[in-house]
Amino acid sequence: MVEEERKYEVEPGFTVPDLSGCLPDGGRLVQQPAVKLTATYYDTPDLRLARAGVSLRHRVGDSKPWTVKLPADAPGVRHEISRSGKRGKPPTELVWLVTAYSRGVELTPAATVRTVRTVLELRDADDALLVELADDAVSVLDGKTVRSRFREVEVELKAAKRSLLDRVEADLVAAGATAGGFTPKHVRALGAAAAGAAELPTVEDLPDGPTAADVVTRAVRDGVARILAHDPLVRLHAPVGDDDTAVHQMRVGCRRLRSDLRTFRALVDREWAGALRDELKWVAGVLGGARDAEVLRDRLRRTAGADPLAPLPLAAVELIDATLADRQAAALAEVDAALRSDRYVALVEMLVQAAREPRLTPAAAGPATEVLPRLVAKPWRRLAYGGSGVDGAADLTLDASDERWHAVRINGKKARYAVDAVAPVIGGGAAKLAKALSKVQNLLGEHQDAAVAADTWQGVLAEHPDDHELAVTVGRLVERERAAIRAARAEFAAAWERASAGQRTKWLP
Repeated sequence: MVEEERKYEVEPGFTVPDLSGCLPDGGRLVQQPAVKLTATYYDTPDLRLARAGVSLRHRVGDSKPWTVKLPADAPGVRHEISRSGKRGKPPTELVWLVTAYSRGVELTPAATVRTVRTVLELRDADDALLVELADDAVSVLDGKTVRSRFREVEVELKAAKRSLLDRVEADLVAAGATAGGFTPKHVRALGAAAAGAAELPTVEDLPDGPTAADVVTRAVRDGVARILAHDPLVRLHAPVGDDDTAVHQMRVGCRRLRSDLRTFRALVDREWAGALRDELKWVAGVLGGARDAEVLRDRLRRTAGADPLAPLPLAAVELIDATLADRQAAALAEVDAALRSDRYVALVEMLVQAAREPRLTPAAAGPATEVLPRLVAKPWRRLAYGGSGVDGAADLTLDASDERWHAVRINGKKARYAVDAVAPVIGGGAAKLAKALSKVQNLLGEHQDAAVAADTWQGVLAEHPDDHELAVTVGRLVERERAAIRAARAEFAAAWERASAGQRTKWLP
């Protein structure tokens, strides 16, 4: 579940204003009786969770008393996951869920807060809950002794547009509430130690006139941040948008970071980067099975529905999907096992340390604009001209095998990642090349997805050789996939010509 809320600091004598003016026509305010809530927050001894904006708590009285809250993409927006369980022992599932932040260190009680909460509900004419305002009088406990007290107001968005939060906020601020911060109760309770810097450094903008070291450091931190931010969502098998998944994003993070370490290999310690790349390859491989199943199931739906005037037999399509669903479930089980392994916990530690201080060589001290272009030239040349039995992009023909096209795709991905890594510094032609390579890579990706899908549909048929309806359905699916392959090949030459134009590549030595 994703929650969006805003917090406000208020003085002890604060009075919640009349919010009836915020309601839509026919709406009403519903005052609930006060309740007492006692929550115990768990953390590592050095408060890694709190410093990262994460919490794991047990709250007496909740039907599911154990809750983890994880940061999302915007201030005030968090993922909230609740589970049942006995007091005093956090559920194993939730302990594993915060591995990217705890790095396997034992979680113990860190703070206990008692809250007297008075809830005001804003409901519409149909009695739907739009916004919930919680007026909290908080006591921080040390055993049975109250160590400190404070008061705050939380406003949580339910079935309403964000503009309603804005109207409520305006009234609260006018009444004396202080907006602008989002400090969780347990962080306030724990004090300065919990408000310190997170274990994982933030990804900051590059300085003016950056060195190659600045660029490498930012690339490493960006890759590590993407991997670890999606770790909990992968464990939850959660989407990250309407058309994306956490498995995809975490896998991309692994592959990009591996690619960046390869591109910048002259600037990083060889042994250090090699060990990190090996472990990233392992995780990306584990994620690959689950990602492949995601892609194939999505493609099956799109390919089967591509021609509404010629629908495919539903039962046959569902049989294929059921086969893929079984593969996906098995692949996700492998992902779960890998992410719960000691090997993965050790990798998380490696990633955090890499983000803090990448091991760079003296060559990284040079100006980025002088050092980086020659590092990108090698993957670019390999894409453009090929080598070791692999065609260059310009050599691909309409009748070349799927395998040859796939080999170019692999080189294309490496070149694109390399150009992406330096484009913010080089600008100009590099930025244009990055955009053009995105189009090239999209076509090569569509080609490969269609080729793999066609093979997969035929593989499912091989498991059911006597199913005539399935045979007809697979034949039509394969025909559509081959048409997609032909379309991608037909567009490729023009896309490559744009990408390889002189104004986009002249910055490369």
